[in-house]
Amino acid sequence: MLRIALLALLAAAAVDAAVPMSNPVLRMRGGGKSFPKLPDSVKPGVVTGKALKELLATAKEHGYAIPAVNCVTSSSVNQVLEAAAKYQSPVMIQFSNGGSQFMAGKSLPNSKEGLEACVLGAVAGAHYVRNVAKAYGVPVVLHSDHCAKKLLPWFDGMLAADEEYYKKNGEPLFSSHMLDLSEEPLKENIETCVKYMERMAKIDCLLEMELGITGGEEDGVNNEHVDNASMYSQPDEIWQVYKALAAIKNSQFTIAAAFGNVHGVYKAGNVVLRPEILGNAQTYIKEQLKCKEDKPVNFVFHGGSGSEKDKIELALKNGVIKMNIDTDIQWAAWDGIRKFEAKNHDYLQGQIGNPEGPEKPNKKFYDPRVWLRASEQSAVERLGEAFADLKSTNQLQ
Repeated sequence: MLRIALLALLAAAAVDAAVPMSNPVLRMRGGGKSFPKLPDSVKPGVVTGKALKELLATAKEHGYAIPAVNCVTSSSVNQVLEAAAKYQSPVMIQFSNGGSQFMAGKSLPNSKEGLEACVLGAVAGAHYVRNVAKAYGVPVVLHSDHCAKKLLPWFDGMLAADEEYYKKNGEPLFSSHMLDLSEEPLKENIETCVKYMERMAKIDCLLEMELGITGGEEDGVNNEHVDNASMYSQPDEIWQVYKALAAIKNSQFTIAAAFGNVHGVYKAGNVVLRPEILGNAQTYIKEQLKCKEDKPVNFVFHGGSGSEKDKIELALKNGVIKMNIDTDIQWAAWDGIRKFEAKNHDYLQGQIGNPEGPEKPNKKFYDPRVWLRASEQSAVERLGEAFADLKSTNQLQ
């Protein structure tokens, strides 16, 4: 633990909500100081604590979800921020375990016991987002993605960085983190989430937990052959999670319940999404709480790439306030490069020599800033489509 904490502190130095809704539902009047449709607490830059809580409550009240995009480089961070500014949408930037390692550099030591490069990359990425997000004039939720049991050293390192940042700034470095213990027994899943939520609540950090298994494969975690029944959460299971986390003082949490979600993109008809499961759970938990709020749970939609629009619509109606859209954006980023190469193929076969002459230089075509920019522009365009599907466009105007 000391080694992890020291690593997190070194990374910080180098680079420099959903909530339990047993409380009365927040009613947002709009007219915020920074954004007319958002509460005063929400300002450009990274949002945490109260601001995050009110941002997510506003999204649910007005029927939209905040798009969450995995980033692996400063370029991929920039394209998400550019899209958020262009389409006037709040956004979530998140780092996966593998993405964090890539951010720091694949050649760095990364032991199973410490996951040092993963911690370093996540913390470095978080500081980069904090340094540039405000300049884009958009609210950003800074998040870490799936953390399975074997990856807990990574989680511990990020949380140590959060706690150190909180001591100096009165807020955590990250807005939120995800624990994905869906492969573990439900009892162990809940108990571990409670342990971490108690620690995170002290620094106003939100916890996203996963219940049930998201199918497919992502970032080295392969669930392509799981039992079909485990891909659909039951209302009582969701209630057990909600009850345990809501009992913690100052807790803020979201639940990634399974309703047939699958990571990646698959042929139409091979994935059976049942977002009505979320609606059934909302009704059940409302009855248990005996509350007026129709949708007491803040749900997260994993494996959103390639989903049918009517399924997304129903998920939003049933309380989804965040959707992950990683795979579609990966393709869009590559497609931008692919099209750039196809268009300029004859100028990319050597440093010298092209259709204009054997001695003509080609630097302006193979300069990374040129083809990376083509990738960014393609991703920005595809992000705009995703924002529209999630109804998050023009929420900052």
